[in-house]
Amino acid sequence: MHQLTYGDITAAADRIAGRVRTVALAPVETDAIRAARHGDGPGLPGDRPEESCEVWLALEFMQHTGSFKARGARNFLQAHHDAGTLPDAGVTIASGGNAGLACAWAARQQGVTATVFLPTTAPAVKVAKLRGYGADVRLVGTEYAEALAACEDFAGTTGALASHAYDHPLIAAGAGTLLEEIRRQVPGLDTVVVSVGGGGLFAGVATAARHHGIRTVAVEPENCRALNAALEAGRPVDVPVDSVAADSLGARRVSAMALHAARQDGVRSVLVPDAEIVRARQALWDDHKVAVEHAAATALAALTSPGRGYRPGGGERIAVVLCGSNTDPADLVRRTSGG
Repeated sequence: MHQLTYGDITAAADRIAGRVRTVALAPVETDAIRAARHGDGPGLPGDRPEESCEVWLALEFMQHTGSFKARGARNFLQAHHDAGTLPDAGVTIASGGNAGLACAWAARQQGVTATVFLPTTAPAVKVAKLRGYGADVRLVGTEYAEALAACEDFAGTTGALASHAYDHPLIAAGAGTLLEEIRRQVPGLDTVVVSVGGGGLFAGVATAARHHGIRTVAVEPENCRALNAALEAGRPVDVPVDSVAADSLGARRVSAMALHAARQDGVRSVLVPDAEIVRARQALWDDHKVAVEHAAATALAALTSPGRGYRPGGGERIAVVLCGSNTDPADLVRRTSGG
């Protein structure tokens, strides 16, 4: 197994410089975070002036294709292009979500075809968006596993380059470039808070953060806890997947790279309930008119959940990664327009 290094992150940063959007950051008043706790449980250290903290939102949902996945996909394909190993058959991936969209976008930038395998149950809107990026969409089976098997067979018979949603060092390293951009904009950053699914974003961010002495808080839904369970077991294990954020964070098993990163100094694993993920997502809309995926709100829920989650220390500078916005905002709008 390739252990991700800081050198992988810097190489990725050089490779994708000018090819992805630099993340924007927005400060959040701690009053807004306290309000999101709806009056229950202990407040933030910011409740007491002598223990104030700074919270910044990293608006990565503004990235190409609407999520951080564009970074890894661009790094993956650019590295193969530079090495002369990008085949004429293009790239293939099994994913109906953000990874598939990012792969299709990055392939178009390289002028090659992305063949994306999805189950027949995939939402029509995602199929249309993939085709909008020029992808050759193949609908196979009714479950992801069937689409994955078809994708692997396609790669074997055509010579197409097989990509992965998260479990590849080039994918994870590309995601880790996000931390480099955040720390340049927030001098003295102490902590980065990030949602975890399969672990690509987490592995990249945590690897870069550790190099700079920055703490990483890895946040998962209580019922999608692949990383947390792996830490308990001492190895990647299969877990049940049952969460409002499962569309993006629903990996049954975390990558070995992510587990290795989580075992290093300066990493904390946190679980949050679905109710608080929903509440955090709604608060982002109510307070900032930001519509993000439940996966993105999961990171913020670590700070806003009453009586649990992550509690900053006095003077701590924190960046919360809002990782994606490929969501239907109708439920957010309905709740606010009806009042």
